[in-house]
Amino acid sequence: MREMVRSLRHRNFQLFFSGQMISLIGTWMQTIAEAWLVYRLTGSSVLLGVVGFAGQIPIFILSPLGGLAADRWSRHRIVIGTQLASMSLALILATLTLMHIVRVWEVIVLASLLGAVNAFDIPGRQSFLIEMVERDDLMNAIALNSSMFNGARVIGPAIAGILVARIGEGWCFFANGISYIAVITGLLMMKLPLYRPLRIVTSPYEHIAEGFRYVKRTAPIMALITLIGVVSLVAVPFSVLMPIFADRILHRGAHGLGMLMGASGFGALLGALTLAGRRGVKGLGRVVGLGAAAFGASLILFAMSKIFWLSVALLIPVGYAVMLQMSSSNTLIQAMVPDQLRGRAMAMYTMMFMGMAPMGSLLSGVLADRIGAPWTVALGGVGAIIGAVFFMKRLPSLRFEAQQLLDAQGIVPVEPPEEMAARGMS
Repeated sequence: MREMVRSLRHRNFQLFFSGQMISLIGTWMQTIAEAWLVYRLTGSSVLLGVVGFAGQIPIFILSPLGGLAADRWSRHRIVIGTQLASMSLALILATLTLMHIVRVWEVIVLASLLGAVNAFDIPGRQSFLIEMVERDDLMNAIALNSSMFNGARVIGPAIAGILVARIGEGWCFFANGISYIAVITGLLMMKLPLYRPLRIVTSPYEHIAEGFRYVKRTAPIMALITLIGVVSLVAVPFSVLMPIFADRILHRGAHGLGMLMGASGFGALLGALTLAGRRGVKGLGRVVGLGAAAFGASLILFAMSKIFWLSVALLIPVGYAVMLQMSSSNTLIQAMVPDQLRGRAMAMYTMMFMGMAPMGSLLSGVLADRIGAPWTVALGGVGAIIGAVFFMKRLPSLRFEAQQLLDAQGIVPVEPPEEMAARGMS
């Protein structure tokens, strides 16, 4: 247990972890309530897809600027600013909803603005981790960060499902707005070295282009990011269609929606805790490929289910597998990339992970309107499996370059305990 939480010995990470945990519960409450609000107002799968698209397409467009900001300016100040902006947007949505004057176009606009904020928040927050912990604890900090995100993903939807059914969506939005106070307080309490801005003579355009060129010519990072993009485009948008599964297919309403999303979050939490127990990066490439394949297979089985509790159970491996893929990819990229390129590399990660999802959300909404939500989700699962097969075929040829990158950053790929035990018994 001490090994799984070793990065919490750093005071700054303790403050970040505790504040972010409270805030993320509110974020997931808003995510579920927003989807249900749009579905209640319109009953349209297309508009569910449109809202998902509006909330994430700014991430795809603006993430390069977010990465640029994270490599040029104080990441601490960037994260404080994005949290303040997110709090303001949540409170505006809460006010409109509680006054019963909210319209779908207003939800779309506010979702777009939040996406723009996240384009700066995610690269800044991900690259800020290295400033809160020692390099040896970076992998554990990334895994615990994912655990926190998915622990909130279990609790938030469950609370939202109850609150939406009893007192409406507006109070979920209000609770989310208030929850940002915790993370902002934690950030302000941190003790960090005096920030010294880098002297950069290149133009912002050249600075961004440098990050793109680095990722493009670095085969292991490019392969990881490509697989993330494929899975995020075709499979990750399954969550956009959850209100349809909860209401039309499984007949459980808003409470059922909270349970479905909570089950997926519980699986993802288990996946993150699995990674938190690892000391090194050895074998993570294989975990990435197998995670993507298992994610696709679990989605196909979920799409075929018509029984509520079976669907809930099947979403646990869905969340577990996608978390293994995405967090392992995050860890490998951060382990291989030099510090001066970390923000821009994480911007590329964000573009593929969060930025491809809006196109997938829009596509899923339109496709579900034509062929139904189950077939749409099943096709996404097939796409994830195909992407995993191509990645696994390339994996042997990527290992030598990946090892060179790890050596350059002083990372020793410690063998996982299970492999050491198996080797010892053989």
